[in-house]
Amino acid sequence: MQQIKLVLLWHMHQPDYRHYDTREFEMPWVYLHTIKDYTDMAHHLEAHPHIKAVVNFVPVLLDQLEDYVEQFATGQIRDPLLRLLATPDLASVSDDDREHILTNCFKGNHNTMLKPYPAYAKLHHLYDTLQKKQATELVNFSAQYFSDLLVWFHLAWTGESVRRHNATVMELMAQGEGFSHVERMRLFKLIGELIEGLIPRYRRLAETGQIELSTTPHYHPLSPLLIDFTSAHDGVADAPLPINSFYPGGRSRVTFHLNKAIDSHQKRFGTQPTGIWPAEGAVSPPFIHILAESGCQWCASGEGVLVNSLHKLHPETALPDRNRYLYRPYRIQEQENIICFFRDDKLSDFIGFEYAKWFGRDAAEHFVQSIEQIARHALPDENPVVSVILDGENAWEYYPYNGFYFLDDLYSLLDSHTGIHTTTYQDYLSSPENVHNVQVLPVLAAGSWVYGTFSTWIGDPEKNHAWDLLCTAKQNYDLVIQSDRLTDKEKTAASLQLASCESSDWFWWFGDYNQADTVIRFDQLYRDNLTNLYRLLKLPVPSILCKPISHGDTHAEEGGTMRRSS
Repeated sequence: MQQIKLVLLWHMHQPDYRHYDTREFEMPWVYLHTIKDYTDMAHHLEAHPHIKAVVNFVPVLLDQLEDYVEQFATGQIRDPLLRLLATPDLASVSDDDREHILTNCFKGNHNTMLKPYPAYAKLHHLYDTLQKKQATELVNFSAQYFSDLLVWFHLAWTGESVRRHNATVMELMAQGEGFSHVERMRLFKLIGELIEGLIPRYRRLAETGQIELSTTPHYHPLSPLLIDFTSAHDGVADAPLPINSFYPGGRSRVTFHLNKAIDSHQKRFGTQPTGIWPAEGAVSPPFIHILAESGCQWCASGEGVLVNSLHKLHPETALPDRNRYLYRPYRIQEQENIICFFRDDKLSDFIGFEYAKWFGRDAAEHFVQSIEQIARHALPDENPVVSVILDGENAWEYYPYNGFYFLDDLYSLLDSHTGIHTTTYQDYLSSPENVHNVQVLPVLAAGSWVYGTFSTWIGDPEKNHAWDLLCTAKQNYDLVIQSDRLTDKEKTAASLQLASCESSDWFWWFGDYNQADTVIRFDQLYRDNLTNLYRLLKLPVPSILCKPISHGDTHAEEGGTMRRSS
């Protein structure tokens, strides 16, 4: 059996949840994933120092983490749930605050994050029972109820590694109910400490060479679409496109996001990133050219993109077994100074969607056995490299114990395996022997890690309408920026606001396959961002921005924060 290289890339990303007028956080997912998932992922790497991995931090996530660090340092808390957790007298909070607690503090996977905790489940049962009896009005719960609910919500969103080692969490979970303001403040302080210590933990892991830190264009834009809407036709030939035939100045905007990300990485980690994980793994030939010009050595995308590229290159020929083409790096023709890797979609989706239903040890053994099968099918001169790439945060709430046993067993098995060697893309490319294995891919089909297409972000009426609103805003932006109406400081503010509007996340959520309550919130935040862009440009806000773009579906079960690759 051949020796095999394995690259695990954990992609850490949250869109910008801050309201640009108030600077309030509209949603709490940055700090919640920090205290649960990002802390656990760091713990597992620290506990297995011989396991190597690539950790990809999107700069807009780092911006928000630094914002939270500042909030705790100054005491000016701009996240409503955190502010309520620290509020001394919950009996005097407004009805809006009470509704905010009730609306948000049961969010999470109930099977893994609520039902295992009887005290938390009891709070939910009481809420469910009384709300059904008084469906038309807000139930007048006691201040103690709100105190207990705030504590349990945050305990449920605390990482397993924290629960096992932090006295505050263990004592609060054992107490179960009747939490005082003093006890809430103990939890509040811990949250601040976890957030403040997070990036230094990953920086230390990078300094030892255990992990490679990579980046993504700053606000997570769908770069190929910003450059050219018609790139969507590589994956779906008849996909309807926005009324606007192109995004004005898209290529320069992609360069802006990329340069800003590289600058962010240099300032935060002291080095230029070796590689880029594009937002949504989305690539196209023009985007690869921009990456190559920036000095990036590697990028990565989805298996579906490679399959579509090979079909495009040989349209009349059936593809060979995936073992013959997937587990190798490629140089895109004419872009000889950047190497592209393609993820194993099946293995990545097993972690993202299937292993949560398995016993942790069984899942870890199945993963290792799958890698062994790849090694057995390799030809003597192939030296395969397997890329497993997925979100570093969203899958774990579906696992018992936040995936603790699966990840611990997986890293332990890989650590002791003599034929599988975890590595990073930077380390892989530093070996002349590995670079010798690079093959040329003469044709690259534009696409993403979801289905190998851009259909998640463009092509249906609601997504296309959202693009048209952005195109119109960008046309107005260009006219104002070229004039002398704004100062340099005002132009910078408008440019950053535009960058946030260009995030891929807004377009992800539009569509009736996503849950209505989440779609409504993202829809409003997107229109708020566009509204603020017009205000920064000192232009009238178009009335159309008062109308929702998408409503989602109250019965939707598909969609959400993750999507299968096929």
